[in-house]
Amino acid sequence: MTPNETPQSSAPSPAEQGQQVAHMNPRIEKDRESIVTARRKGTGALTLAFLRLSGPGWLQSGITVGGVSFSSSLYLGVLVGLSMMWLQPLAMILGIIMLGAIAYVTLSIRERPLKAINDHVSPVLGWSWLFASMAANLVWSMPQYTLGTRAIQQNLFPSILGPEAIPDPWGRIICVGFILAICITATMFYGAGGRGVKVFEIIIKSIVSMIVLSFMGVVIKLSLAGAIDWGQILHGLIPRFQMLWEPAATMKSHIETVAPEFQRFWTQLIVGQQRDVMIAATAAAVGINMTFLLPYSMLRKGWDKDFRGLAIFDLSTGLFIPFILATGLVIIASASRFHMTPAPGFIPDEPGAAITAEPAPNLIGPYKALLVQRLQADIGADAIAALSQEQLEQQTQNLPYADRKMAAVLVKRDNLNLAKSLEPLTGEFLAQFVFGLGVLGMGISAATMLMTINGLCLCELLNRPLKGWTQRIGSLIVAPAALAAVFWTKPAPWLAMPTSVFCIILLPIAYLAFLLLMNQKSMLGEYMPKGGKRLLWNVLMVIATSIATLVSIWSLWSRLGGWSIAVIGVFVGLIVLVHFIRKGKGRTAVA
Repeated sequence: MTPNETPQSSAPSPAEQGQQVAHMNPRIEKDRESIVTARRKGTGALTLAFLRLSGPGWLQSGITVGGVSFSSSLYLGVLVGLSMMWLQPLAMILGIIMLGAIAYVTLSIRERPLKAINDHVSPVLGWSWLFASMAANLVWSMPQYTLGTRAIQQNLFPSILGPEAIPDPWGRIICVGFILAICITATMFYGAGGRGVKVFEIIIKSIVSMIVLSFMGVVIKLSLAGAIDWGQILHGLIPRFQMLWEPAATMKSHIETVAPEFQRFWTQLIVGQQRDVMIAATAAAVGINMTFLLPYSMLRKGWDKDFRGLAIFDLSTGLFIPFILATGLVIIASASRFHMTPAPGFIPDEPGAAITAEPAPNLIGPYKALLVQRLQADIGADAIAALSQEQLEQQTQNLPYADRKMAAVLVKRDNLNLAKSLEPLTGEFLAQFVFGLGVLGMGISAATMLMTINGLCLCELLNRPLKGWTQRIGSLIVAPAALAAVFWTKPAPWLAMPTSVFCIILLPIAYLAFLLLMNQKSMLGEYMPKGGKRLLWNVLMVIATSIATLVSIWSLWSRLGGWSIAVIGVFVGLIVLVHFIRKGKGRTAVA
């Protein structure tokens, strides 16, 4: 028996070697034996064995604990305070249901998932899954470099690399080059295979742990300072789905201070922002490229059906716990400093009083944009267009105090604003350096994982082994996304919001494909769930797929309107057409 064979099967043919990727070598056999031995000793020994062998779940955490998660968590705290603490745990639970199903299918069939989807479900779904994952890798890479660059310039080394020290774009170019060098170096370890994969996993685990510990240190300090109400945090874990169509209860008191004829404007604006940030937070939990990473990273490690229990444990400890801690801690910190609190420097504490603070430069533009929206609701878009810049400035400043306060409450802050607001309670070291280190870690871990996923995608596209230079070249394809950090001048986290909308539209492709795979007897054979287990899997997967599809359609409709129906119709029609073409060819072959 050769090192690449499995104990349960004969040597694969050359054709099968291109598709079968269960690498059973002495290391894998040793891991298998350690699981079997630990299981005999009991739960404690098995848990320790699982902790030692975990890896793919932490890689998932490396991508999801990134810029998109940070930006959505930050604005959740600004907009709704602690009342949406339930959103991201719920989104992640639904995501882990699907990832668990993907792990079960992949480790049972010991076959590359793309081939399985193409052969047993639909090549339209299979190739859409692959290309959508590659598109998501590119689009989602952009905010990671932007966030990391701003963390270096604003939080960590402003006196050395900030705009006042090195004029942009040169300062941004240096920061981007530093981040890109780390990402490429780490990705090269993964492309090397063998021990390189283990080194890569250790790097990602270390970065994710650093992120969580950084934010945890800040929140602990806030708690000791009495700035956090833990009772409200627990209350915020209760789902409130009515926030899809009504503003958070804490914002209603602000809305009621506005003139009655404009309360509808602010209500619709807040509800629209709540929906957008809910979509972004849901997209940040599990993206379509994460559904690609999981099965191929497990196959890369040589896992099979004996590792299914480890896979579920890995997702629970390596993905769920770090994600919930990181996002929850950012929401807590943001809500404690920003929710229902006007940004300083825009309005006085009382009507008619003097403004005593200087506004943050990065917030001036967004604040004025909100005032223009409010003025437009009063006099109309045509009247706005007819005003000179001076007239527009004067009219927005003449808006009632209550409206200007609403704009100052809702203006979107970034990591610099949050760090500055934390300083009085936590001190400069925790607020700037430790917090900034966590933000930088988010950008680096996610950018590294997106490069890694794209390398696996190229290997699958070219039907090559999941390592080597094909994987490395695929990783470098998304490197140009780093240029976004050089040319994007708006507050860094908010580049992540539109990319989230794009990625959530693609997610149902993967969910539907694996839902159908889980019910393919011809593929799973004896490993197909039966009885109550099959019913439970299907109920949970249908719920997760349905919610992802509804959010996707909602996002598509809000951007394309009636054209979204045409897009969905063409996609479904293509699936049906290819199905009947393949069916007709099958009949011809039989005849």
